[in-house]
Amino acid sequence: MKSPVSDLAPSDGEEGSDRTPLLQRAPQAETACQAPLSMEFSRQEYWSGSPFPPPGDRPNPGIKPASPASPELAAPVCCSARYNLAFLSFFGFFVLYSLRVNLSVALVDMVDSNTTAKDNRTSYECAEHSAPIKVLHNQTGKKYQWDAETQGWILGSFFYGYIITQIPGGYVASKSGGKLLLGFGIFGTAVFTLFTPLAADFGVGALVALRALEGLGEGVTFPAMHAMWSSWAPPLERSKLLSISYAGAQLGTVVALPLSGIICYYMNWTYVFYFFGIVGIIWFILWTCLVSDTPETHKTISSYEKEYILSSLKNQLSSQKSVPWIPMLKSLPLWAIVVAHFSYNWTFYTLLTLLPTYMKEVLRFNIQENGFLSAVPYLGCWLCMILSGQAADNLRARWSFSTLWVRRVFTLIGMIGPAVFLVAAGFIGCDYSLAVAFLTISTTLGGFCSSGFSINHLDIAPSYAGILLGITNTFATIPGMIGPIIARSLTPENTIGEWKTVFCIAAAINVFGAIFFTLFAKGEVQNWAVSDHRGHRN
Repeated sequence: MKSPVSDLAPSDGEEGSDRTPLLQRAPQAETACQAPLSMEFSRQEYWSGSPFPPPGDRPNPGIKPASPASPELAAPVCCSARYNLAFLSFFGFFVLYSLRVNLSVALVDMVDSNTTAKDNRTSYECAEHSAPIKVLHNQTGKKYQWDAETQGWILGSFFYGYIITQIPGGYVASKSGGKLLLGFGIFGTAVFTLFTPLAADFGVGALVALRALEGLGEGVTFPAMHAMWSSWAPPLERSKLLSISYAGAQLGTVVALPLSGIICYYMNWTYVFYFFGIVGIIWFILWTCLVSDTPETHKTISSYEKEYILSSLKNQLSSQKSVPWIPMLKSLPLWAIVVAHFSYNWTFYTLLTLLPTYMKEVLRFNIQENGFLSAVPYLGCWLCMILSGQAADNLRARWSFSTLWVRRVFTLIGMIGPAVFLVAAGFIGCDYSLAVAFLTISTTLGGFCSSGFSINHLDIAPSYAGILLGITNTFATIPGMIGPIIARSLTPENTIGEWKTVFCIAAAINVFGAIFFTLFAKGEVQNWAVSDHRGHRN
């Protein structure tokens, strides 16, 4: 039995179908669909019976081919190997972001308050609206004489390591698999985290070097995960699986920010690094025991689920051994993702780094309220990522919207929506409730991008998804290095007007990235990404 569109071989300039190939060896599909699908005909002939072919390669409702990713033929979700991978990776990225952000909280307790008093830039434009909450604060942790500039170098050193291993990580994962690369990336970061108190005692140079090494370890994780999903995620389940996987990063931020503060208050700052480091090592043991690089090498996967995954990915993966670097770098759809990723991360890293400062110095929330309110937006983003992943795949599988349409719409919502509320937050002055609400809505709507440009790498080149993510994340790390610096330079007095400028710049960059992606993105596998220029185009 053959699909009516599976044998098409589009020319170099032709866009292919946005559907999923048949599960050719599944007995359920054979029994139900053998008669109507036994005939081979061209794609043009396939649509000739319909006077109004739907846009976006939407199938005629009267002729619904059996797809391995369609709900009635999909392998069960419960206890499936692919969803076990999603949840284990979810906890992996939970640990990853906990290890990343814990220093930003612990650093406040590591630094002698007398050293930072002269750097106090609290704006008195807004009235203080809450009385400090008296907490019995453990003061046994050692204090260091680090000024604001030194603290900036300590926090920023992570990105100098992180940016280096993005592309190499994607390349290694595409050649040898992402399981061990991802595992050892998080394991190495966890081990280095355990040595943070020791490095701090040795001096600023040792701590900066240690944070850079942690960045090197974390730099391989996202490309490695993308490379694994290229072998595990059926096309019509990509949004669900990847949104679950990467949502762990947001929840890790939500939990690590207040939990680190609690540990600092009731124990001391050294236990922040010991706690999260040990959690990372425990996760690594589970990861190495329960996960495999591909369905073929998984020990407990059912035969039907394996067949379902492999058939859905048939003709998407390339057999060529060399990486097509030149065609890849000339691909406009890749640069559409680069621009969108860079633009999104400008806002993301600016808020991640400076939102606590805005809450404390401008809106004048006390430290206890600050920790909670700085985490709330990321809780909203986590929920949005999970729900948007479900919605995106339902739109594709059940309502037959094209992949490109879904990626464009979710990217527009996830970038222009936050821009609108970010600008609004700058114009409401000292209205504390509205400011917190607008910043929370802005960050929450950003979760739509997890089913937009964030996983478009798998749509255009599944075989090289890890490398593509390495390329886009390299550019997207730059905002983490320069965005907060520019924002600080624009807010010397921490006035509402200065922060309005910061928010408007971030919003403008977001809008530009959304428009560029909408104009130049693609939803099908590109010709350079398959060795024979044939096959399924997701």
